[in-house]
Amino acid sequence: MLKILLSLLIMIVVTLSLIFMNILIMKNFIFSTEKNSPFECGFNNFKSSRLPFSVNFFIISIIFLIFDVEITLIMPLIPSFNFINLSSWFYSISFLFFILILGTIIEWKDNSLNWIY
Repeated sequence: MLKILLSLLIMIVVTLSLIFMNILIMKNFIFSTEKNSPFECGFNNFKSSRLPFSVNFFIISIIFLIFDVEITLIMPLIPSFNFINLSSWFYSISFLFFILILGTIIEWKDNSLNWIY
C-alpha cells in the first residue's frame, strides 16, 4: 500500500512540476502574427496555404479506429479457447462479431462508406 501511495505522490509531483515549468516558460513567450505567418522566399503569400480537407478521410479513419479496437478485443479470446468452456467462448466471439457486422451495416446504410453522395 505504501508503494502505491509513493508512486501516486511521485506522479502528482512530476505532473505539477511540468505544468509549473510550462507556465514559467510561456510567460515570457511573445505571440506575433508576423512571426507565425509562413515565409515564402521573402514575399507575402498570394493565396492561402491551407488546402480543403475531405471529411470522408476523417470518417474512414474513425471507422478504422473503431474496428481496430474491436479486433483488439477479439485477439485475446483466441488463446483462451483452451481454458474456458466452448459455449461461453462462442457467445463472446459471436457477440463481438455481431457488433462488428451491425456497425458495418449501419455505416453502409448511412452512406459513410461512399465517397460520392
